[in-house]
Amino acid sequence: MRVYDTDLGSDLLLGTAQYPSPATLAQAITASGAAVVTVSLRREGGHGTGFWPLIQAAGCRILPNTAGCHSAQEAVTTACMARDLFETNWIKLEVIGHADTLQPDPFALVEAAGILVAEGFEVFPYTTEDLIVGERLVDAGCRVLMPWGAPIGSGQGLRHREALATMRAHFPSVPLIVDAGIGAPSQAALAMEMGFDGVLLNTAVAKAGDPVAMARAFGQAVQAGRAAHLAGLIPPRDMASPSTPIFGMADLATVLA
Repeated sequence: MRVYDTDLGSDLLLGTAQYPSPATLAQAITASGAAVVTVSLRREGGHGTGFWPLIQAAGCRILPNTAGCHSAQEAVTTACMARDLFETNWIKLEVIGHADTLQPDPFALVEAAGILVAEGFEVFPYTTEDLIVGERLVDAGCRVLMPWGAPIGSGQGLRHREALATMRAHFPSVPLIVDAGIGAPSQAALAMEMGFDGVLLNTAVAKAGDPVAMARAFGQAVQAGRAAHLAGLIPPRDMASPSTPIFGMADLATVLA
């Protein structure tokens, strides 16, 4: 995957919250093969804690996020603080508009994106599969879109598959990363088979019975899904299509006679 003129070594982005221990998080990052990890400013209180050195030691690109922000101004302020702390212009922009579904506020999201792009940020906006919102974000200067698969942490997978497929077709040259709602490696593979450029997930790994093994499974699933997309999937059919054709087969009745 290539985003903001940067080639990444993996199509998987991994969140860093809710792991049972720092050691498990470090092992999961390694097992997943993720090239990018997301970090919340609320998660990292400063360089003096053990969390920040652990993330640095992982050797991944850091994508700070504005998790927990509910207004454009709050998100912009958090992004500026994250840039100072993590020393990167990359920011995953989240502006939550609904407390239960954690659906992004499209109006505040576009507003915040425009402000951040003008201030030199390279914005990764967490959005829905809405095409108009996507267009507004691209117009604001976002060069990547991150539509949700389903509500954060729900594990429902690609809840609106047709809408996501439409979004993929509508933005053929924009990197699209499915962000949130992925609960199983098969769901991540499906997103990649559909032509998405990457998958970002957290809860499905952090809350698994064995987070390290699950991280490895997701890494393999993303690779398999991407390979399948590039190989060219056969289109679905309404009727059966015999793998062995009728024409050219031996006529056993004639042979036996």
